[in-house]
Amino acid sequence: MTLLDVLDSRISTPSSQLSEPGPDHDQVLRMLRSAVRVPDHGRLAPWRFVRIRGEARRALGDVLAERCRERDPDASNAVVEKDRQRFVQAPVVIAVVACIHKGHRIPEVEQLLSGGSVCFALLQAAQGMGFGAQWLTGWAAYDPKVRETLSIAPDEQVLGFVHIGSVAGPIPERLRPDPAALLTDWTPA
Repeated sequence: MTLLDVLDSRISTPSSQLSEPGPDHDQVLRMLRSAVRVPDHGRLAPWRFVRIRGEARRALGDVLAERCRERDPDASNAVVEKDRQRFVQAPVVIAVVACIHKGHRIPEVEQLLSGGSVCFALLQAAQGMGFGAQWLTGWAAYDPKVRETLSIAPDEQVLGFVHIGSVAGPIPERLRPDPAALLTDWTPA
């Protein structure tokens, strides 16, 4: 396969269709080695990673269920249980955390875009190693208690939770936008 074939075959695997086995420690490090090769103006590496695996996934699910009840005391049991299960389906979840260098000559938006590129590159690396992956955020990425639980500093942001595991079944392709419909040419006045 060519690089374009690889890019053209990229697909998100819903976290509900990810199962064991997941990547081991060395495989995660290999994925991250590829993921950090993104454009990074100023070589700031304005991101870091938090791995959530094993029983930590259930513990985080318990925190989400508790927060769900705190945020909405009228939440149905189904909603609470959905939040409890949010991190237990994929064997490994990598939180990509933006560590923005405020006041730096490199604009904050460029640092955030670099972190977003890390999320995408991590998806590509997982697929390249034969795993499925999905990049998700959801309310947990922004909730103060969840952030505190994951040791996310007040000046950091969760850019995404990348769920990684073995693909449990066929993933349907979705309709993609037509690039020709999105392209315009600028011409000087």
